[in-house]
Amino acid sequence: MNEDTFRIAELLLADMKCSHVLMTLALEAGGRSNPDLVRAMSGLALGMGQGLDCGALSGGCCVLGLLAGRSGADEPEDERFADMLDEFSGWFVVMAKERYGGYTCAEIMGFDPALKAERCPGLVGDCWAKLREILESRGVDIANPPRPAPDGEMPA
Repeated sequence: MNEDTFRIAELLLADMKCSHVLMTLALEAGGRSNPDLVRAMSGLALGMGQGLDCGALSGGCCVLGLLAGRSGADEPEDERFADMLDEFSGWFVVMAKERYGGYTCAEIMGFDPALKAERCPGLVGDCWAKLREILESRGVDIANPPRPAPDGEMPA
């Protein structure tokens, strides 16, 4: 077990959901906190409350958005963002279908507390590892994500 595994377990034991955990890990990796952003991730929990897309999938996409997305009309999106989203989402769907028969929260844990306890910690850990791999392979430093220069250009 590594430090991330312990932190994931700690957050899940505190009844945080997959989306909360991934965003918390991303913020902490950058030495930041943002309770409002973590709170907003609640809307993704339990497949948006309906067993839809897993919160680890949607939460992971939000982590990528935090690190490479845009904040408004005057800020460009990182040119690597679309590829990172595609890679993460594609990986998640294939992995989850192979392991659990589907990628929705309902298919993965079926609102069964025993299945949730069995499957979700490992799934969140795998998602966190994949997110870090994707970011690293594209040169995005999770602790210091690229931000546009005053002229609006993204750094190389």
